[in-house]
Amino acid sequence: MARGCLMTILRRPVVAGRFYPGEAGVLEAEVAKLMPRGGRRSDAIAVVSPHAGYIFSGHVAGAVFSQVNVPSRVVVMGPNHTGYGARAAVMPHGAWETPLGRVELDAEFASLLMEESGLLESDVQAHAYEHSLEVQVPFLQAAGEEFKLVPICLQYLTVEECLELGGAVARAVGRSVGDTLLVASTDMTHYEPDAQARAKDRLALEKIEALDPKGLYEVVRANSISMCGVIPTTVVLAAARELGARTATLVRYATSGEVSGDFDQVVGYAGFVIS
Repeated sequence: MARGCLMTILRRPVVAGRFYPGEAGVLEAEVAKLMPRGGRRSDAIAVVSPHAGYIFSGHVAGAVFSQVNVPSRVVVMGPNHTGYGARAAVMPHGAWETPLGRVELDAEFASLLMEESGLLESDVQAHAYEHSLEVQVPFLQAAGEEFKLVPICLQYLTVEECLELGGAVARAVGRSVGDTLLVASTDMTHYEPDAQARAKDRLALEKIEALDPKGLYEVVRANSISMCGVIPTTVVLAAARELGARTATLVRYATSGEVSGDFDQVVGYAGFVIS
């Protein structure tokens, strides 16, 4: 399908049955198990959440989403793993489907975003096979009631472009009606020994905790930290700062070794609430 197509389309799930259960009842039970009940929820400007298979990182994502209220609009930004589509791709029209049901896209907000940033393109291709945004949606569906989705898939951007896009997101939020939650989808260090992954990830986590988007971008590059979602996380941090964020709280950090038992080649996962 061509970029910028205005046809209302339905994006069907592409990793259901692989990254998470493909049957509605099983998925509902799995997400309920991963999201602690009874805790206090609060309004947040943004969250950072991992996007591996639920068996590995679902407990981190669930811990994050169990702490926040899901408002009427959620902007999810994730890295482009496939290479398809535009560098900065927003899918503005239609709906996304998971086994838990359909979520409408917020065309009006997507239009505001593209007015504010010349970097963003209306693009379906980038989202067709990308998992990093899709795996967040069942948690949002379980945590919230009615909300509209704004999916943004990002390839390489310079730090200046990340800061520019973050500012554009903040301005669009300021111009819009209703509350917005920003979600940065990222995993941390990939396929290194557990101790080494934790040490590298700590450098990046400190920058997120400091609400330092430029510092995060630079420390990841300088230390060869294989944080796949550093671009969307930098953008979200920049937007959150513009929107008045004061704290970034690490909810949980884990590595795949805690599940697999293989501590020689792990992937790191971190979850933050930013308010």
